[in-house]
Amino acid sequence: MPKISLKSNVLSKNDHIAQEIRSQLHSLGIWTINLIGSPGSGKTSLLEAVFSYFDDTGTCAVIEGDVKTDNDMQRIAARGVPAVQIQTEGACHLNAEQIKNKLSQLPLTEINLLIIENVGNLICPVAFDLGEDSRAIIISVPEGVDKPLKYPSAFASADVMVITKIDLAPYVDVSPLELKTNALSINPGLEVFCTSAKTGIGLEKFANFLLHTRKKSTQQNE
Repeated sequence: MPKISLKSNVLSKNDHIAQEIRSQLHSLGIWTINLIGSPGSGKTSLLEAVFSYFDDTGTCAVIEGDVKTDNDMQRIAARGVPAVQIQTEGACHLNAEQIKNKLSQLPLTEINLLIIENVGNLICPVAFDLGEDSRAIIISVPEGVDKPLKYPSAFASADVMVITKIDLAPYVDVSPLELKTNALSINPGLEVFCTSAKTGIGLEKFANFLLHTRKKSTQQNE
């Protein structure tokens, strides 16, 4: 009898649930993006800053993933965005079943954009489809130019890369251009945004990307 690994069974079940989620959200005209990045890369700060460019934050919702606390969820909710928290209690990634269980807590008939902020990690979340339409890698300048080369699977699996904290580049002696070049050597198809939540650089461009894509998704599902 052929052996089936536990990992294969887990991923197969996860992928099945993820496809159910994707079908459900598409039927409602909702576009979903999964944000993956290291702890401290600035995922939540990026969202807080970008939401200031949204005319109606109520048409967007966020699922926050953390090992402990609902601190990030509280930060997002303070911006007027519907948000729910998943505490993984030690697990290093979110899975599709956790996302499915939280959807009923969101105003799905009122939104057209769902953002999932994954647990801070560049390894574990990569293998788990959460029902997203796009996957974004968030990487801060202080993490170094070689991060894409050290974690190629994360960058190869993404559609978008957002470089954060570019205002710190002169102080940490890191070149955003070299970081971008290394990422594109792994995945030439990456759409890249360079941002700073502190100075506002690049935020409007990334916000327009989110707004344009969600509108396009809504139109396709009408």
